[in-house]
Amino acid sequence: MVSWPERGTRVSVRYRRPAGSVPPLTDVIGQLLESGSRVRIQTKTGAMVQFTADDVVALRVLSDKAVRTSEIRALEHADAVAWPGVERQWLHGWLLRAGPDSGYAANSAVPLDISATQAAIPEIVDWYRNRDRTPRLAVADRLLRLPGRGEHANRVMVRDVHAVEPDPAVELSTGPSSGLTFGSHRDASARAAVTDAPDGTRWVGLSTVHRATAELCETLLAWGASRGATRSYLRVPDDDRAMADLARSVGFALHHHARYITVATLT
Repeated sequence: MVSWPERGTRVSVRYRRPAGSVPPLTDVIGQLLESGSRVRIQTKTGAMVQFTADDVVALRVLSDKAVRTSEIRALEHADAVAWPGVERQWLHGWLLRAGPDSGYAANSAVPLDISATQAAIPEIVDWYRNRDRTPRLAVADRLLRLPGRGEHANRVMVRDVHAVEPDPAVELSTGPSSGLTFGSHRDASARAAVTDAPDGTRWVGLSTVHRATAELCETLLAWGASRGATRSYLRVPDDDRAMADLARSVGFALHHHARYITVATLT
């Protein structure tokens, strides 16, 4: 059973055709208008496609507009800099990071240069094993196509930011650098980091989000804007419907999909 996003979301759906059809399955891409027992999707040509929810085989949420691969690579670079670990090394277009804990963000290799390919994976494995770390890749789906489902699948959502007055109810505490801060509001907390992408965009990224509130998100984004950020991103786990709903409610929209892959699952 699939978990449907809110109406109006752009989706790709694979569904069964009537018995005896050749081929038996087909796909449709468009705007989700209805997702009850009957599904209705409007394509970009205006055509209306309808089928029953029981016939749905797979669902994928898509970005509202086309996103270039270069834009994905630039944003992933900004995010990787926000989680540099304590040791890092460039290897054949991959950025390898090792941190002091077991967190995925600071203990994974990211393909950031266009030259990054699967050919580097054996050397990546050796690098992590020499440091008693699990060899793990952090891969945006369109940057490198690898087999398997991976783990911790997530969607990266983005929005513009503006300099606004912060909410006084949100407490901010300074991080180890001027580009990092932590915010708390009631029982919610999150981390914000300002980093630059190779294309010149300055991003403020929200992460380690715990029970986020709109007030917390907006204040952290305002903090980022005060340090020159013009765009913001948030990495939302695919199975966190509440976080995705909150992100959309404060203006975030899908940019791209990503996942972590433990190298052992590729062999």
